[in-house]
Amino acid sequence: MDTLLADIPSGYNFSINDNQALVGQMAKDFAEKNIRPFVMEWDEAQTFPVELFKKLGQQGMMGVLVPEEYGGSGFSYFEYVTVIVEIAKVCGSIGLSVAAHNSLCTGHILAFGNEEQKHKWLPKLASAEWIGAWGLTEANTGSDALGMETTAVLDGDHYIVNGSKNWITHGKSGDVAVVMVRTGNKGDSKGISALVIEKGTAGFTHGKKENKLGMRASETTELVFDNCRVPKENLLGIEGQGFMQAMKVLDGGRISIAALSLGIAKGAFEAAVTYAKQRRQFGQAIANFQGISFKLADMATEIEAAELLIMQAADLKNRHKPVTKQSAMAKYFASEVAVKCATEAVQIFGGYGYTKDFPVEKYYRDAKLCTIGEGTSEIQKIVISREILK
Repeated sequence: MDTLLADIPSGYNFSINDNQALVGQMAKDFAEKNIRPFVMEWDEAQTFPVELFKKLGQQGMMGVLVPEEYGGSGFSYFEYVTVIVEIAKVCGSIGLSVAAHNSLCTGHILAFGNEEQKHKWLPKLASAEWIGAWGLTEANTGSDALGMETTAVLDGDHYIVNGSKNWITHGKSGDVAVVMVRTGNKGDSKGISALVIEKGTAGFTHGKKENKLGMRASETTELVFDNCRVPKENLLGIEGQGFMQAMKVLDGGRISIAALSLGIAKGAFEAAVTYAKQRRQFGQAIANFQGISFKLADMATEIEAAELLIMQAADLKNRHKPVTKQSAMAKYFASEVAVKCATEAVQIFGGYGYTKDFPVEKYYRDAKLCTIGEGTSEIQKIVISREILK
């Protein structure tokens, strides 16, 4: 038990700070006004609402963690989690895109870019003048990143990149992508590097857009590289550091997906509570029946447990402490809770929960991705077990 509690700071403050409260209210108000009226329209048409993200950028929500000197909001992971949760409570798709932009592309450049690179790209990303993408996964290398086949060969002052990436958020609409490429031998953790590639670079295009079960307003496509010439000054860090960088970026990314999961779970839960109070059967609200009230009790308890895991991971990230185990735990638990809460919400709504006239069917569809993206639940268990068995 001492080992499990060692990472929790003495006197840990569980209260919401003033910044969180202000940022949370801003995100909530924004989502109600600018997102909720269009949720199903965007979902049905699989519309990626680029202009919405420009507005989010104007509000500082596309560069939450970016210091003010680079044009960002300069907030901590607490405020960042709060933003994702409030947006995801209304729409998981928009929450996913905000999370991917902040933690993956922008976060990678922030963590590993030099000053020239940060000043070049971060202001555009933080304002959402540019939308960011991040490329690690390939068709045949999901969890097996070391088997990637996309290569980059140095030719004078440029890298020549060939290959493709799959399941890339903002692969079509993104203005810049951080892409992991193989600069060494396949299977060598020191044979991967990270390049920043801007839209418009010759040989850089997007492939098909995926037709997804959920998160349909968050664009997901292939990235394709055909003798794409990338200036060598676009290398993040030094050659061979890309895999290590990606793993550290994913530590933060898992907090993002955990927060996304928490938002979806809360949205489904709140919809279920409201409906259970209003829906009447046998002369009374269905919330009065133990079968329903116990479902709500389980949902509420697991949501709060997930939130505590997420805030613990966020606290460690803020203090620049190792966070691999805690972020994996938070992502694993919160994503499974999101699926459970969405499923139970549909059950509480009954037949109405199976229609698109009520919100819970979308939470149900969106939630499943949380157990898959940025490392499946099974991969999180591998990460957690490796950490505890060291």
